Amino acid sequence: MLGGRLSLTSIRAPCSVVSCDSQQFIKPALMLLAVLWTACVGLSIIVVSAQAAIEIDVTQGNIRPRLIAIPQFIDITVDEKTNSANIAKVVSENLARSGLFQPLDPRSFIESIHDINQRPDFSSWRIINAEALVVGQVTQQNDGRLRADFRLWDTVAGTQLTGVQFFSSPENWRRIAHQISDTIYERLTGERGYFDTRIVFIEETGPKENRVKRLTIMDQDTHNPRHLTDGKSLVLTPRFSQTGQEITYMSYADGRPRVYLRNIDTGQQEMVGEFPGMSFAPRFSPNGKEIVMSVQRGSNSNIYVRDLRSRRTKRLTNSPSIDTAPCFSPNGREIVFESDRGGRKQIYVMDANGLNVRRISFGNGSYSTPVWSPRGDLIAFTKQYKGRFMIGVMRTDGSAERILTEGFHNEGPTWAPNGRVLMFFREAPGVQGGPTLYTVDLTGYNERHVKTPDFASDPAWSPLMN
Repeated sequence: MLGGRLSLTSIRAPCSVVSCDSQQFIKPALMLLAVLWTACVGLSIIVVSAQAAIEIDVTQGNIRPRLIAIPQFIDITVDEKTNSANIAKVVSENLARSGLFQPLDPRSFIESIHDINQRPDFSSWRIINAEALVVGQVTQQNDGRLRADFRLWDTVAGTQLTGVQFFSSPENWRRIAHQISDTIYERLTGERGYFDTRIVFIEETGPKENRVKRLTIMDQDTHNPRHLTDGKSLVLTPRFSQTGQEITYMSYADGRPRVYLRNIDTGQQEMVGEFPGMSFAPRFSPNGKEIVMSVQRGSNSNIYVRDLRSRRTKRLTNSPSIDTAPCFSPNGREIVFESDRGGRKQIYVMDANGLNVRRISFGNGSYSTPVWSPRGDLIAFTKQYKGRFMIGVMRTDGSAERILTEGFHNEGPTWAPNGRVLMFFREAPGVQGGPTLYTVDLTGYNERHVKTPDFASDPAWSPLMN
């Protein structure tokens, strides 16, 4: 977590750019110079990049992980708690979890890196089949700040792909590692990274029949967990705003189920509005100015949208059935939701004003918890059929349905901000069982357990941090 705001300053990265030997990968300008500011608090970044031959096509199925070498960063007068080995380790773990990269065993390295500004001996890295090489250096500045430099090299073409320089306070060293990981991921895949993000979820402790549920937040790699609520009131379905600084969720804080807003940093909480029935399943609009949610009156529930500034509420559906789990499209023009108006739970899409309602799911079984991809191209869902619970995706018109994973009880998909990875929770059977978090990418080949200290459910993935 970041503590305190630091000013961003422009620093020229002390690295040269070597044009790629493979001319077919070079745009008309032989070199591209770009200055990239991170949106993260307290970090300064400079990027110098060039086109190169090594690329990863993330649209393929069953992608072969690219072999990447990440030696320990050079350490210059740095506190042991934030040493270079830790940063290199976090970068390696992040890239490995993506399924797109396979970090090589450091024991196989032939060359030892002692000078970040010296051109590597590419032949020694090609011998061990490294396709990319990351070299870095961590320095403690006189003012106490941490400075981290790194270079990404294409060992096949013998070219430098990018060079980045970060400045931050020592306690933010993990953020630096995540930012480096994002830079490498984006440079080699063409897609934005997702490592400098957080997960909000429901931590569940105690016996199964009397679980204490706390709203909890952690880094995407499960570090820095922090409780946001004390467990005295039941909380469910937390969701991030587009800024990543606010969450909305359902709570029984006043004895009745209501939708709330909470500022993550200040802890300030407020109720979204007074409704005659239960309000639940909230989500922010893409611009963060509205909350879409379900409101139950009697045996049915309908979808409402609440303007957070004017405090005006508009009813979007008027059905005798259960309409719930609404989610805006990334452009804010449409809303996907689940409804049993056809006899069983199916997925529907409507315009943001509640008009032009159409059903898009027509497969066997029931469909629920639809979530629009940040890219706008897909909708993730939970599907139940013949006792199986599946996490899948479909196009926004309902076509090209694909099941990514199934289990005893899978539910609650949430998208990484680049729209390439999903997180969900899986309930284990038995008296001692409970929910745990998992991730799976769009290929369905990279399913991984997300380890948390206790049981965990209802995950929501933040945008890239500001």
